[in-house]
This record gives sequence, C-alpha cells and structure tokens, in this order.
Amino acid sequence: MIRKKILLLGDFSVGKTSLVRRYIDNSFDDKYLTTIGVKISKKGLSINTKDCELIIWDIEGATPTKSIPISYYRGASGAIFVTDVNRENTMDTLQNHIDRFLGVNPKAKYVVAHNKSDLLNQEQKDKFILNDYTFLTSAKDASNVESIFISLMKDIL
Repeated sequence: MIRKKILLLGDFSVGKTSLVRRYIDNSFDDKYLTTIGVKISKKGLSINTKDCELIIWDIEGATPTKSIPISYYRGASGAIFVTDVNRENTMDTLQNHIDRFLGVNPKAKYVVAHNKSDLLNQEQKDKFILNDYTFLTSAKDASNVESIFISLMKDIL
C-alpha cells in the first residue's frame, strides 16, 4: 500500500473542510465549522491498480494576521489549494500559499480547487482557465471533488 500525505490549504472559509467531508463521507452541511489546527482523515483508493491511502490534512485557514505553521507542511507529497470563487481576495493569495508550500516541499505536486462553483452561472464559470491541475469544484453538489484527489494522486505516482 502506498501512503501519501496530502494537505488542503487556503484562506479561511473557502470550503476545505466541506471538500474533505464530501470526499470522505459523501456528505455536505451548510453550517460553517472553523477548523482549529489540523484535522486528519484517511481514504483508500486505487490508481492504475496501485492501492493507495491518502492521509488528508485539513489545515485551518490562513488569515492576513495568521499564517500556517511550516511544521504542518513537512513530509507532504501533495496539496490541494482551495479558493472561494465568490471571494476575489482568496484567489489573490493563492500564489503565496503555493510558494510557501513549495518552499518546504519543492518536489511535491499540487492541484487548485476553485470552490463553491455551484454559486456561479455558466458565463462566470467560462471565465476560469481550467486544466489537469485547476478545477471548478463544489462540495455542495460534488462537482469535481473526486477529480481533484484522483488527479493529484496520479501526478504524485
């Protein structure tokens, strides 16, 4: 079994916990729950006949006055960077999160989840540049939630 540490990173209230909950339990709750520190979950999956276990670290959101402890980043094989499509400032800080993570894990892989896409109309969705590493996601309607984890694991392997 191949085990990989995966981090979910981004600003506060972008939907990191909701994405993990949707992926692990296939559930969604509209109530906002603030993550304090880190919550660790595990999920098994098979990629190209290889059995894998994701050790998913749902890390508290960054704020302008509080950054994520570097110690959380150590040993991670990959990260999912999450933004809120309805809050431009969460996209403005995206590159800072990526640079900080890669500064600790320069060989790690990552994907970007522009979350809460269920709140956009088609014209708004069309403005996003999407590829194998960038997705419009919604924990509410499950859009691309599984895809972000599978795409990241394929890249890691």
